[in-house]
Amino acid sequence: MTRTRLVPMSTAETRHCYRHPDRETGLSCSECGRPICADCATFAPVGIRCPDHAAVSGRRNPATRLRPRPVRRARGVALASGNAPVTKILIGINVAIYLIGATQPGASLSNPMPAHVFLDPSSLYHRLWLDGPDVANGGWWRLITAAFLHANLLHIGFNMLALWWIGAPVENYLGRARYLGLYLVSGLAGSAGALIATPLVPTVGASGAIFGILGAMLILEWQLTGRLGGQAATLILINLAIGFAYNGAGGNISLGGHIGGLIGGILVTLAYAEWRRGRGQYGNLDVAGSLGLVVVAAGSVALAYFKVRGYA
Repeated sequence: MTRTRLVPMSTAETRHCYRHPDRETGLSCSECGRPICADCATFAPVGIRCPDHAAVSGRRNPATRLRPRPVRRARGVALASGNAPVTKILIGINVAIYLIGATQPGASLSNPMPAHVFLDPSSLYHRLWLDGPDVANGGWWRLITAAFLHANLLHIGFNMLALWWIGAPVENYLGRARYLGLYLVSGLAGSAGALIATPLVPTVGASGAIFGILGAMLILEWQLTGRLGGQAATLILINLAIGFAYNGAGGNISLGGHIGGLIGGILVTLAYAEWRRGRGQYGNLDVAGSLGLVVVAAGSVALAYFKVRGYA
C-alpha cells in the first residue's frame, strides 16, 4: 500500500484560520500556506485553496473573493489539529498486543503465532482470533479482538504503516469520535466478511478496519471533488488486486475481511455525511452518525450470527 495523503495539511502545530482566528484548523492553502477553516476552504483536485487563491485556480478574476461554502457542523466543534492521537493509540494497542503474543512460550518476535498455538486453547491468539466455531460457541468478542492480532512482523509492520499514512489524515477530517467509531465498526464489518468467506479458517489482522478507512477516504474524496476515481479508489483497487493475485498464488489474505471492512467504512461515512446532504468531516458524533454506527455494527453481528450458528 503506497503512502498517501488526502489533501495537504498542517501537522506541526495547532493553527487558527487567518479569516476566523477563533477556529482551530489542520488545513492550509496549497498556494500560500495560510491556515484556513472548512468554511473558507475550496477543495479542488489541485489541493485546498483559500478564498484569495480559489478564484485564480478557477481562472476567474484574481481579485474576486469566493463566498465560503456552508458546512454542516455541530456547534462549538473545532477542526482537528493534525496530531492524530486516536491513530497513535490504536497503533500502540496493536503493537502492545503483538509484543505480548511474542512473549508466550514457544513464540518469538518474528513469529508470535507458531504451529502449537493452534493446539493450545490457553494461548492468547487461540482465545482472541476469529473463526466460525469459536464464535458460534459464545466467543463473540472475537469479532473485534481479531482486528488487534497479527501473524508476523511483516503483517503488523505493513498494517501499522498503512494505518498511520491513511488513518491520520482521515482522523483529522472526521474528528476523533467519528474516526474511532469508523475504525471499530469497520473492524466488525471486516470480521463479518471474513466469516462469510472463510468461516473455518482462523483470521487475524487490522486489514478490515484499514479498508474501512479507505472506504471513508473514497466518500470524502467524492464529496470534495465530485469524483469516485481519485487516489482512494486507486488504492482500493490496487490492494484488492494484490490480494486476489496473492491468494491465487497460494496465499492466505482474507479478502472477505477486506471487502467487508470496505463496505462498512463506506456505509458509516455516508451516514456521517447524512447520505451526502451534509459533509462527513469536522463534526461531533451526531444522531445520524451514531445511528449509522449502530446499524452497521448490528448488521455485521447479525450476518456473523446467521453464518456461524450451524457450527456450534
